[in-house]
Amino acid sequence: MNWVEAIGYLGTALTVASSAMGTMIPLRIVALCASCAVITYGYLIGSVPVMLTEAIQIPFNAWRLYEMVRLVRETERAASGDLSLDWLKSFGTSRRFRAGEVLFLKGDPAHEMYLFESGRFRIAEHGLDVRPGQIVGELRMLSPGNRRTGSLACVEAGTARCLSYSEVKQLYYQNPEFGFYFLKLTSERLFQSAAEATGAQRTVPAGSDVL
Repeated sequence: MNWVEAIGYLGTALTVASSAMGTMIPLRIVALCASCAVITYGYLIGSVPVMLTEAIQIPFNAWRLYEMVRLVRETERAASGDLSLDWLKSFGTSRRFRAGEVLFLKGDPAHEMYLFESGRFRIAEHGLDVRPGQIVGELRMLSPGNRRTGSLACVEAGTARCLSYSEVKQLYYQNPEFGFYFLKLTSERLFQSAAEATGAQRTVPAGSDVL
């Protein structure tokens, strides 16, 4: 076996290794290394299809790696200080709600969280208004039964970014480091909400466990 074949076998070994990995950041890094090795091999043997296939994959793997690293860093920063959930803006689906539309009722199963971007919403049972920049439902994912403790309706037409609990769980399984910081963040927000609930506030805190 000469050194050209060795590079080819290295690319193959890295590709197989990336396929066997369960967490996304190491997977993307190894996949990028595999693509570089295979491109080198393709160049040395003069195979344009081999080089082209790997060259197409590199931007996708690099972008996904950047997204996951950014997500972990933003979640870590939020858990360490401002308790922000702005990282949600990169995920989920933006939905528009009409005035009078009911998002969910008390007792409904909770499947997603909402980050409000515009409009005004109200939780009738608690007499609380929800405005842009506030979030509802992130703590229901961690509660027994996952049932809504109030009804949420749209008062003034607006939009909200909806992120399902299954998406959050998928992010957790892809990167346990993200899961650690997310649990830390939601725990701190729970304590913050409990402290604010002792006051006379009539608007939902930045994150609320009432729903």
